Amino acid sequence: MTYRGHVENGVVVLDEPAELPEGAVVEVDLPRPLPKKPAQAVHLKYAGSIEGLPPDYSLNYRQYRASANE
Repeated sequence: MTYRGHVENGVVVLDEPAELPEGAVVEVDLPRPLPKKPAQAVHLKYAGSIEGLPPDYSLNYRQYRASANE
């Protein structure tokens, strides 16, 4: 049986109540590898490194890319 939960202050907390016997052995299987650093920290080093983009590029990049491919 699979239970879903999250980590809170270093402790696994189940999202739904479960009646598990005291001392039950459990196994935690992460669905994907955890990043070593938060994505924001990884990408922040590139902030402002590309010049010449419109100020709203991050919000409207799809429109800019579409017009570039015409």
